[in-house]
This record gives sequence, structure tokens and C-alpha cells, in this order.
Amino acid sequence: MDALDLLVNRRSASRLAEPAPTGEALQNILHAAMRAPDHGTLQPWRFIIVENEGRDRFSNVLEQAARDSNLEQKAIDKAASAPFRAPMIITVVAHCEENAKVPHWEQLASASCAVMAMQMAAVAQGFNGIWRSGPWTDHPLVREAFSCREQDAIVGFLYLGTPQLKANTTVVAPDTARFVSYF
Repeated sequence: MDALDLLVNRRSASRLAEPAPTGEALQNILHAAMRAPDHGTLQPWRFIIVENEGRDRFSNVLEQAARDSNLEQKAIDKAASAPFRAPMIITVVAHCEENAKVPHWEQLASASCAVMAMQMAAVAQGFNGIWRSGPWTDHPLVREAFSCREQDAIVGFLYLGTPQLKANTTVVAPDTARFVSYF
């Protein structure tokens, strides 16, 4: 698959199984992340790989966060099971620094671009994933578990693995007319 096909036919895969990327494939994914646009070369990101027993630890954190949020048991169970949706999760933290030339929002955008680059690198190598966010990215217990400082932000959890369902490799081209104008 060439790069343009990869980009214009991008689809997330929510049903992921073993194997997860390892070795050179994982390094390619991380290297792709490091090539995200990065004004000021701040490298405003940290990648925390959650796999194996780490998924159990993450499950415990999410379960406690759900309990602390006074959620119903069904929601607590759903939170606790979330890390087992894929064999690997890469938590992406925007590791932001005060910078006169690079505002906080640009550092968040850079870390977000890193997530997209990682997913595309995974797909290019026969894997896939889904970028998840939601309220857990801001929960104090989750932020603490991933060593977030006050100025940091979890921009997402990239679930990675081998797609369980054979996805259609092409998507219907969207009508861009309502999204594009010229100045």
C-alpha cells in the first residue's frame, strides 16, 4: 500500500488481537511518531507502552478511577475491561513546556500528530489500531499513573494489534465541498 492510499483509506480497527507490533515493527511505529511536526524541536511527547501485566495495572487504575467517579457497576466493569481490547496500548502524553515561541496548544497538536503517525505506521506494517480518548485522559488517578505534570495532557490511548475483522481496504471518498473554501 502506498502512502497516499494509506492516508485516504484510513480506518480505525476496534477489534484487535495478538500479535501486537514488536521489535522492528514497534520501533518503526515509534520512529514515525518522532517525525511528527514539532515547532522548536521540543519533542513534546512521551509514549508509555502498556502491554502484558501493564494491562492489568492499567485496568486497576481505570477501575479505581471509575469507582472514585461514583459510576454504576456496569460502567466500572467497562472501565476495568478497557485495557483488554487490544494486546498493546500506547499512552501518548503531551509533555508540554513553557516556551515563548511554541504555545501550549501547538505542543498538544504535535503530540496528537504523533498518534496519527503511529497508527499509520502500524497499518503500513499489517497491524491496526484505534485512538481512544474520553474522560479518563483527564482523570487525576490516570494522569498520576502516567506521571503527568500539571502542564501535561494525555492526548490519547492508541490501542494496537492485529485486526480481527477483514476491513474493506477502500472507503468512499467524502465530498469535501462543505469543508473547503478559498480565501
